[in-house]
Amino acid sequence: MKQSQSYKTFTVFNVTFLLLVVFLTLYPFVNIIAQSFSSQEAITAGKVNLFPVGFNTVTYAAVASDPMFWRNYGNTVLYTVVATAISMVLTTCYAYVLSKKHIKGRSLLIGVAVFTMFFNGGLIPNYILISTLGLKNSIWAVVLPNAISVFNLLVMKSFFEGMPNELEEAAAIDGLNQVQTFLRVVLPLSKAVLATMILFYAVANWNAWFGAFLYMDKKELFPVTIYLRNLIAGTSGVHDVGASVDNETQIAANIKAVTMVLTVLPILTIYPFVQKYFVSGVMLGSVKG
Repeated sequence: MKQSQSYKTFTVFNVTFLLLVVFLTLYPFVNIIAQSFSSQEAITAGKVNLFPVGFNTVTYAAVASDPMFWRNYGNTVLYTVVATAISMVLTTCYAYVLSKKHIKGRSLLIGVAVFTMFFNGGLIPNYILISTLGLKNSIWAVVLPNAISVFNLLVMKSFFEGMPNELEEAAAIDGLNQVQTFLRVVLPLSKAVLATMILFYAVANWNAWFGAFLYMDKKELFPVTIYLRNLIAGTSGVHDVGASVDNETQIAANIKAVTMVLTVLPILTIYPFVQKYFVSGVMLGSVKG
């Protein structure tokens, strides 16, 4: 089929615009990677853009030899796994209950969840609550306060509502109770939305730092995001790490870039494996109210 001139013009404009958006999106990260492999002189002179200048891996070795970095890194992995597991259990169960229109009090439960999207207790009441419960300087101060995302809850609820009732009726005829139906029929058919929600929660928990900043007083309990935050803020860490490197060849910006790359690497590694579920997981859960 012959394409019109206006369609060709639109196609060229569309491709150019999207390439520009992709470049603007990727440039900061590519620049950080380039800085992490570049020399002090090149970074100071502003010569580093898309490719490393004065290639070196000395800073990677220095950061890798810092025990506190790996301690905080391990904390982040632990917090992310535990928080994501708790969030998935609570969100899945809550969403499944909300998807059953015959359950009494369903509207109230939905109202309670939506209410928290617009109003919350505030920073000081939350801090007092966590302190009173004795959760400070423990993993529970990080993984419990934001266990349920209402947005994720509503998406999952819509996904469950879209499943045919005949499936659960057939399961009931076969003798399964409600819990068995949920575990053996509903969840296996919800892999797309489950994978999407796991990624959403995992990324949010991996990047979270403010809760740990408030409720953690000991450096050995910090997640790696606090370690990175201290490096960027210059409050601590840079000189400690830099002291183990040749100070004449490395600078703080180089160390920050290396830390950023190592911090985001796990998420970038996992993302391609669950990206294929995004369309079916999110779209199927968002097309119904």
